[in-house]
Amino acid sequence: MRRLKKMGIGVGIILLSICLIGVLFIYLSPEFGRRANATQKKAYALLPNYKDGKFVNREKIEMEMSFRSFSKMFREMLSPDPNVNPKSNIDVIELSSDILLAKADSISEVIWLGHSSFLIKLEGKTILLDPVFSEKTGPHSFFGRKKYNKQMPIDLIDIPHIDAVFISHDHYDHLDYFSIVNLKDKTDRFFVPLGVGNHLRSWDVEENKITEFNWWEEASYKGIEFAFTPSRHMSGRGFADQSTTLWGSWVLKGNATSIYFSGDGGYGEHFKEIGEKYGPFDIGLMECGQYNKLWADVHMMPEESVQAGLDVKAEKIIPIHWGSFRLANHAWTEPVERFSAKAKELKVDILTPRIGESIALSGKVQTTTKQWWKELAAK
Repeated sequence: MRRLKKMGIGVGIILLSICLIGVLFIYLSPEFGRRANATQKKAYALLPNYKDGKFVNREKIEMEMSFRSFSKMFREMLSPDPNVNPKSNIDVIELSSDILLAKADSISEVIWLGHSSFLIKLEGKTILLDPVFSEKTGPHSFFGRKKYNKQMPIDLIDIPHIDAVFISHDHYDHLDYFSIVNLKDKTDRFFVPLGVGNHLRSWDVEENKITEFNWWEEASYKGIEFAFTPSRHMSGRGFADQSTTLWGSWVLKGNATSIYFSGDGGYGEHFKEIGEKYGPFDIGLMECGQYNKLWADVHMMPEESVQAGLDVKAEKIIPIHWGSFRLANHAWTEPVERFSAKAKELKVDILTPRIGESIALSGKVQTTTKQWWKELAAK
């Protein structure tokens, strides 16, 4: 009996130590960022989209948290679609800093960097959207899933001067510690949702480079007009900070070119409202991937992504949030296949670039519809 008691105490000490190490990791590891202070929370409390210490969606979200739903999710994790990952590395189109620097001020183009990351030339200004250059998504290199592509189109060290970085929310597959730390000295400004600036400050981004936005707030910078618009999602980088920072989408407008970037989120009435207020758009970068019926209110199904592109009045649509990370259990090509089928049904023009491929927005936008992923899936 005494021996069992000692063993129990030993196991308890081990479990307590593991919990303590976990808590210390969360509070001491810089990747988790920083939470709002008391003054900021008081200011947030005056906002219509902030309640009981958290930001809230305009439309209610429902996520089943029952034993049945967790059991289903666990079974899917153990037995995902056999094609959940590509069978070989995804080759990317390589970019050089010389090519980026050589672009004329009259040129506008978008370059998909995989998942939801984009390098954009908007009338001569260089912009990054949700840059994630880490090999994995997660708070540390030993967490998260590896990218399907072993290399990025361009290394961080080779990226020239950046006029602005726009962040949609603080989840790890959108706000990447490694990327921000390596971009902060070559980036003029960071435009982020409310609360996300605290993470950047904790990573030593200069205060005068950070501007935070609530939904529908507008600004201009270097001739580019933009607005932070709603999405139907959530936020958080730790276990106890869910929805304590804001999430959303971005509208970017130059003199002759307009772009809509959806960020993450479920389908909702906000898309039509954005389209009425800011549309039409030359291009819509629409979330499509990492979905599941269990969390359908916070991640659109591919068919909804096409409809959302129509709602915001995007003339052409690029499906994003797929082709780089496995964050759900569907086949890795399923998002773009379903998206393409729905677009064909609704007669919507879509663009399906390879990672690193440039899509020119100046003049007539070419339509890139080559199904490059089928070659990989067939291997």
